[in-house]
Amino acid sequence: MSRIPKSTSQLSFSQPIRQWDEAIPLGNGRMGCLIWGESDHLRFSLDRTDIWDVTPYPGIYDADFTYAHLVELAKAGDTEAIRAKFDAPYNAPTPTKLPAGKIIFNFGKSRNVISQLNIANAEAQIDLVGKAKLSAYHHACENAGFIRVELPSSAFSFAIENPPFGIAGEEYTYVYDVDAREISNGSLGQLKYPRPVLGSEEGETALRWFVQKVSDTLSYGIVLAYGQREGGTELVYTVAASMDGTNWLEDAKRRVRRMLAEGYYTAQKRHADWWVRYWQASAIHLPDPFMEKNWYITQYLLASCSRKGAPPMPLQGVWTADNGQLPPWKGDYHHDLNTQMCYYSYAKANHIEQGESFIDFLWEKVPAARRFARSFYGTGGICLPAVMDIEGKPLGGWPMYSLSPTQQLWLCQSFERHYRFTGDMDFLRQRAYPYMKESGEFILGLLTLNEQGYYVLPVSSSAEIHDDTAAAWLTPNTNYDLSIMVYLFRQLERLAKILNNGEAERWSEVCRHMAPLAVNEEHVLMLSPDESLQESHRHLAHCMAIHPLRLLDYENPQEKEIIDATVLNLERLGPGNWTGFSVAWMAELYAIQGNGEGAAYQLRNFWENFCSPNGFHLNGDYRNRGVSSLHYRPFTLEGNMCAADALQEMLLRTEDGIIQVFPAIPEAWWREGCSFEDLRGENGILISAWAEQGRVSCIQLVPQRDGIYELVSPWGDSLYTGSVPCVEEETRPGHFRVNLKKGEVYRFFAQ
Repeated sequence: MSRIPKSTSQLSFSQPIRQWDEAIPLGNGRMGCLIWGESDHLRFSLDRTDIWDVTPYPGIYDADFTYAHLVELAKAGDTEAIRAKFDAPYNAPTPTKLPAGKIIFNFGKSRNVISQLNIANAEAQIDLVGKAKLSAYHHACENAGFIRVELPSSAFSFAIENPPFGIAGEEYTYVYDVDAREISNGSLGQLKYPRPVLGSEEGETALRWFVQKVSDTLSYGIVLAYGQREGGTELVYTVAASMDGTNWLEDAKRRVRRMLAEGYYTAQKRHADWWVRYWQASAIHLPDPFMEKNWYITQYLLASCSRKGAPPMPLQGVWTADNGQLPPWKGDYHHDLNTQMCYYSYAKANHIEQGESFIDFLWEKVPAARRFARSFYGTGGICLPAVMDIEGKPLGGWPMYSLSPTQQLWLCQSFERHYRFTGDMDFLRQRAYPYMKESGEFILGLLTLNEQGYYVLPVSSSAEIHDDTAAAWLTPNTNYDLSIMVYLFRQLERLAKILNNGEAERWSEVCRHMAPLAVNEEHVLMLSPDESLQESHRHLAHCMAIHPLRLLDYENPQEKEIIDATVLNLERLGPGNWTGFSVAWMAELYAIQGNGEGAAYQLRNFWENFCSPNGFHLNGDYRNRGVSSLHYRPFTLEGNMCAADALQEMLLRTEDGIIQVFPAIPEAWWREGCSFEDLRGENGILISAWAEQGRVSCIQLVPQRDGIYELVSPWGDSLYTGSVPCVEEETRPGHFRVNLKKGEVYRFFAQ
């Protein structure tokens, strides 16, 4: 049985959806669909994660497109030369993620369109009032989607359309719009491709398709089969591409024919079973229906746009913009926050396979990372561009961030966290440690020792502060760069000890040459050794040591003082220049402080003011409610996943072997009761807890591996087990050492 509550499983729309970023989203990790539009133009906007035009900007391969040249220009303060060489490539239309095309239905004018998405089984229901009803789902186990219309095909019309690309050989004049720079690089018409080839086959099972050639290495198309069944019309579609194999088009035709023969309802059984298994992984129950529902919506988005065996979600996941424009920020892979945040929440939510999509992708890109470390930075080891295409090649952009070397080290946290939440020693030995070690070798190739004996980078920045001006090159090392480096080398030392591979002392020696974090006289984390944050800023980069890296411990009095002062300073500066992900990040900081009221306030602010009615994070205060000065609406997913993680952090703390339930929930949740089931902790342990009438009534631990943990008792200096004895000792007031065995279920109760 699915664990998702019926009260939170529906998204409903009482009027036609008129914008693509408010559409009903369907997805299966590789292919996506957005359903929106009027009754005479009802769109199924299709997407597939790996459809890219990877045509490079020529200057990327210039001999002086190197880190050494960038450092030289940065130290000389030559901002214009930096922009011309390193930012200019991003202004070109390619490389870019591409939309796949759309299926458009015409049911006649003047029909209200009432829509509903059941996130429990990932099925959309569309009611064209007085005319017809549609049902649709993206099959969870097949690279195809189903649509059923409760009308014969003679009662409506439909067509497949390819995106409005330019036509090779035809003139197109592109006017660069500086004001739109942050959102899109302009019209899809800039991309010049051959005219799509259209095809059709008639018969009892009819086919329609188009094939769009993008380059000598990529062609793709939409293939649609349709026929009559049980008084209605059923359609099966797929987005197929040349990377599927030599006979990709014929294979796609066979697939849609086979699935059409299987039928909407028969095929739906396998689809629904997949979603039942997904929702069984974990659950939360809150007295705040709004917060609870948005957590489940985010879990739905995660499963829809990230699946093992498919590429990880880029900025818009499997829902590339359908507005005739290039997708926001090219729909690329940003590693200065976006990809990392997108994969914050999966482990604690117990959706490990969704996270493995990203881990597998990074591992597959190791050869590309080695090449880029050597060609651009002139070092050994591995480093991916901080802004890159699906092949791991640089796109350019503001180079203090798009080519920042420490972003590679932040990617290492994905490997370390995956090991920590699975306890998989083979993964640690074969992937996590080697990946992190090669990243460490890379960054050491750039570091030099200063007069104080500390390692410093040749130039340093703090993500996105001062934009792309000369002021963005801060005094090395910024707290952003320093925190990430300290994190990596500490973790390498810790993991080397676990592996007993003889390398721990080497990493310990590197750690001894890392400077302390820069803190000002008010105990606030600074941007750099000689500059404090003086303005509201979207990227809380100087706070990396608090979250997500957790270098500072809130239970340590000196470090608590720094955390509290830094959070207070963010409150003083205010949210004027925040985006949605800033708000979700602030919720994480409040959760670390144990401030449930503050964390809940920020999450409500995020979901109410920075998200579309369908749940998409739109970055800005697009409704102009006065919560931020940014009023744009480019859709990206990292804010969604960060918000879900913050809510999970409110319910469960699991760090350094310590388990604490409900560390940061609002008073109302204590009073009215809340619970969670099978959230995942370190070493793969599954944790459940129930609170009612102002106190914890039960904690349940189900270890996946043998292990020793430190359980914080919510009942003071006592801990009562109602099942298998496991309590060894009280290590400090309220903290109990518990020895747990795989296969046992441990329950602790209030006396």
